[in-house]
Amino acid sequence: MQGDPEVIEFLNEQLTGELTAINQYFLHAKMQEHLGWTKLAEQTRRESFDEMKHAETLTDRILLLDGLPNYQRLFHVRVGQTVTEMFQADRQVEVEAIDRLRRGIEVMRSKGDITSANIFEDILDDEEQHIDYLDTQLGLIEKLGEALYIAQQIEQPDS
Repeated sequence: MQGDPEVIEFLNEQLTGELTAINQYFLHAKMQEHLGWTKLAEQTRRESFDEMKHAETLTDRILLLDGLPNYQRLFHVRVGQTVTEMFQADRQVEVEAIDRLRRGIEVMRSKGDITSANIFEDILDDEEQHIDYLDTQLGLIEKLGEALYIAQQIEQPDS
C-alpha cells in the first residue's frame, strides 16, 4: 500500500526518536544497576522495552506503507551522571517526542491517514504517562533529596 511521503517521513522521524530513547533508557538502566539502584534500574529497563514496542509498531507501519524504516540514524543520546540528570535527560526525550507526535497527528489527519494518526496518538498517550512518572520522581527528589530518594531504590538481599 503506497503511503504519503510526508507521513512516512514523520513515521521515520518518530522511529529515530524511539531508537534514541531505547538506547538512552537502556544505558541509564545499566548505569543504575551498576550503582546498585536495582528498583530504579528495573523501571528504566521497562521504559526502554516500551520504546522498543513503539519502534516495532512504527517499523511495521512504515513497511506497510511501502516505506523504508531508517535504523541508521539516532538523535543525540543524553547521558545523566546523577539520578536527577538521568530523569531530566529522559524527560527531554519525552518532551521532544510529544511535540513531534502532535505535529505528526495533525499532518496525518490532514492527509487522511487515520491509522497512522491513531498509532501516533497511542504512542503519545504512553509518552505523556512517562513524563508524568518522571515529573513525579523529580518532585520526590526535590522533596527528599537525592540521597534519600536513592536509598529507596536499593533492594536489600533476603536474609
